[in-house]
Amino acid sequence: VARPAPAATLDEIVAVRRGQLAAYQDAAYADRYERLVRRVAAAEAAQAKGMTGLAEAVARNYYKLLAYKDEYEVARLYTDGTFRRRLEEQFEGDFTLRFHLAPPLLAQRDEQGHLKKRAYGPWMMTAFRLLARFKGLRGTAFDPFGRTEERRAERRLIAEYEAAIEEVLARLGHDTHRLAVDIAAVPDRIRGYGHVKEANLKAAKRSEAMLLAALREPPTRATAAE
Repeated sequence: VARPAPAATLDEIVAVRRGQLAAYQDAAYADRYERLVRRVAAAEAAQAKGMTGLAEAVARNYYKLLAYKDEYEVARLYTDGTFRRRLEEQFEGDFTLRFHLAPPLLAQRDEQGHLKKRAYGPWMMTAFRLLARFKGLRGTAFDPFGRTEERRAERRLIAEYEAAIEEVLARLGHDTHRLAVDIAAVPDRIRGYGHVKEANLKAAKRSEAMLLAALREPPTRATAAE
């Protein structure tokens, strides 16, 4: 099955991500995303005229943080029809589904404290359909999964990214544009799941701290150092 070409222009990126975030949560969530991206695009055009890349970096990386893959999103992705269609493209006849999962509220941990996956039968599809309907609870006081350290950390990352971008915009100019793009792209370094993601997150935050420190460096000091 042919897949559509990836979005290329900023407007295309925003249009695609808006649709995905509306499906992930709701229209208000998608609006939150677009407002920041458009503000960055306007600031880049005004404060670093002729330079590009910052708005696109924010469009891709802010989306990544907003669309963190929690229990509701896993359930939605399994039950929105895409997963079933792909199975039917690969397999013929009857087949049995078995899911290997490590739900934070249910999974046991190994000697290193890492969550251990276990197998769940085809009944999980029914559970996924039910769970996907409750995505509106995400991040609220009634979210049963939102109290775990992993979910709290993901929400903190969103707030911290928004704060970092606000600082970038306050200091944006031709001389800081490259740093601004690097700061906006930090979330791209946060990959993997579980303890792998934790290690990558720590490294990414160290890099972000260094980049922000460089952004705050007064131009006179940087010139003197040269």
